[in-house]
Order: sequence, then C-alpha cells, then structure tokens
Amino acid sequence: MSDIVIKAENLGKKYIIGHEATNGRYTALRDVLMQNARGLWHKTRDLVQGKPIIQGDTLEEVWALQDVSFEIRRGEAVGIIGRNGAGKSTLLKILSRITEPSTGRVTIKGRVASLLEVGTGFHYELTGRENIYLNGAILGMTRQEIKRKFDEIVAFAEVEQYLDTPVKRYSSGMYVRLAFAVSAHLEPEILVVDEVLAVGDAAFQKKCLGKMGDVAQGGRTVLFVSHNMATVSSLCSTAYLLEQGRLVSFGVSQKVIDQYIRSLDKLTSSLLSDRRDRKGDGRLRFTKVTIVNADGMPVDNVRSNDNIELILSYEIPDGRPKHNVSVSISFYGTFGEHLFTCSSRMLDSDYQILPTRGQLICKLNRLPLSPGNYLFNVYCEINGVLADWVLEAGALSVIEGDYFGTGRLPPATHGGFLVPHEWDLDISDSF
Repeated sequence: MSDIVIKAENLGKKYIIGHEATNGRYTALRDVLMQNARGLWHKTRDLVQGKPIIQGDTLEEVWALQDVSFEIRRGEAVGIIGRNGAGKSTLLKILSRITEPSTGRVTIKGRVASLLEVGTGFHYELTGRENIYLNGAILGMTRQEIKRKFDEIVAFAEVEQYLDTPVKRYSSGMYVRLAFAVSAHLEPEILVVDEVLAVGDAAFQKKCLGKMGDVAQGGRTVLFVSHNMATVSSLCSTAYLLEQGRLVSFGVSQKVIDQYIRSLDKLTSSLLSDRRDRKGDGRLRFTKVTIVNADGMPVDNVRSNDNIELILSYEIPDGRPKHNVSVSISFYGTFGEHLFTCSSRMLDSDYQILPTRGQLICKLNRLPLSPGNYLFNVYCEINGVLADWVLEAGALSVIEGDYFGTGRLPPATHGGFLVPHEWDLDISDSF
C-alpha cells in the first residue's frame, strides 16, 4: 500500500448544461423582455443559494465520469486512452485538483505537476523568467530549488532569447515548450500530461517523450493522455481505457490498445448522423460517409493503386445555404499516426455556396497506401469557424494492389505509403 500514490474510489463528475428553446416561431419584443427578466430572477436566486449559474430554458445532467476506481503505484507510466468525450481530460482535472468530483474520492501522495492545456498556470503579462518562478511556487518549490533547475529548464525549452519577454508574445510552440519544461524539471512526484504536445514540432515531441521516460525511470509517476497509440505503447507500461465516462479496461498497454482499436471498428460502422462525440457549432453536420470505387459502387475494401471517392453526405440544420465552406479529410494509421490530409483549402477549392443538403466528394487517384487498416477524420469550417469535426468518422481497409506494376509491394513494416519513383544509373564520373 505504501507504493500507491493515486487511489480513486467511485469517482464521478456531473455537469449541468442549459439548452435554449428553439420553436422556430416569431418572438415579440415583450416576450424577449419577460424572458430576460425571468432569467435575471433565476440567476439571482441561484447565486444567493450558492448554485452554479446556468444559461438556458431547460437543464440537462451530463455525467462526464461515472464510478471510476483504480490504483496507480509509484514509478508507473500510465496511458489514458479513449475517444473524444470519454472523460479523459475530466479525470486529469480531478487528479490535478483543478475540479472536484461530484461523487467518490481520490487520494494522492506527492506533489502533482500538470500540463493540461497550453499555458495552464502561466500569467500572460509576466515574462518567461517570472513564469518559471511563479509556476515553481505553485508547485510548492522553494526559490532555491527553482534556481537550481533554472538553467536546465531554459535550455530544454529553447527560449533563451525571449526569456525576459512577456509570454503573451510567445508562439504556441514556445509557450508549450516552456510550460512542459517547468512541469518536468521541477521534480514532481506525479507528472500529468494531456495531449498538448501536439503543438510542438517533431523534434520537441521526441525530446518531451524522452523526458517523460526519464521521469518514470527515476521512480516518479507519469499519467499521459494521447490519441497516438504508438506513443502510448512505447512510453507506458499500463493503460486505462475510458468509454462514455466509465473505466472499461486496464492492464498491459498493448492489450488495452488492441481492445480500443477493436472498439473503433464498431464505432466507424455506426451512422455518422448518430455520433454525438463531435465538435463545432453545428451549422453543417456530416451525416454519412460512403467509399466508392472507380465504377461508382460502394465498397468495403479497396486496393493500393485504386481510384476511389469518399462521399461525405451533409445537412444544414437551419435550412439556409452556407457560403465560404472548407472541408478536409485526415487519414491515420490504427496507432494514431497522422498520414496525410486532403483539404479543399489547399487546392483553392473551397465551396463558395452550399445548398442545405448534398454530397461532398473527395477523389483519390492511385491510392498510395500499403495494405492495412486506416481511420479518417472529417472536418468542416464555415467562414473560418469550425462547423463540424468528427474523429474516427470512418475506416478504410486496403488490400494488395499492383501499385508499381511489378506485382510486388514492400512489407507492412516499411511504412504505410507507396510513392511513385524511378531508378537510373550515371557512369559518366566512373572513369
């Protein structure tokens, strides 16, 4: 029991959200005034009674976490995986003491350093130097402890030139580099990291993962949320899988990852219109994805080198055509590695006007993927504002095709891409 640093018992987190009534009828000015007066009265009453102030005509209870129990030991590197909306970030916020659970309790032994969002715990108006000391003080470090680690933090973050510049002028990459460097170097017993490292470049991500590995090997505990299964597999010995706020599996990371991937297969077979784990303001909603071959026939499997089309059916709920619409599809390997993105914006092919219903067609000629299973996300912006974004919206199963015209393909371990290329010989400098 002395090795247990985090113990969660029946954790639950409930949120109350408000919904506006949308009856589509004409609303008179007197009705608006009466509604605002009633709203002010309800807010005042809730404030006096110590209740949260919630906007909306109707209220709904949403459980982000329910009945979650586990124990984490000292020195473990634990990956927390699951789809968007599964409750991963809510769990980390509870473990970081940012929010309180609605039910259950959590016991933590040791100092916790959290990196949940870019710039968490930083003050915009203070310089990088000042924020290092501020963050260290928040973590419970003495000034001497911070001073001892200061040069190491600055070197790791690579922000020496901007150390005395207010962090509000930092790029997102500089911001997250400094935030991670502070959290990882101030020797917390428990390091909690959400998937904020995605804003850094590849070299910095590799350095961060190496640092988290060092933290775990040094006898400290790491909790890591990521959609990149390859990273979770390499960094974490144990993984927890969350689904709809519940802990459904835990154990050796690779076994839990395999279970998660199998659950994605079930997810992508469901209707897109039924998916609730989506982001955006809903001005446009994807309702269905269909993959067709060169003959226009829907298919479950495609071959490397095939000409295919991905047809995105959509609807516009308010019934009014939309202008300046950008659409993209991003493809991923089953371990979460981003392969490539097809974007209307990159081709200057944004839709200047879209009717209220229709199909958006993305054509892929000579499919450049090796045999295997792939996932893709669908994304839409209207006038630069996110309208709909669904992760793991569909799956693409690729079987062997004669991409090079030789009947040969590289083994699957050589990567997912097939690239047209040629070999030649020049002997002019040989003599």
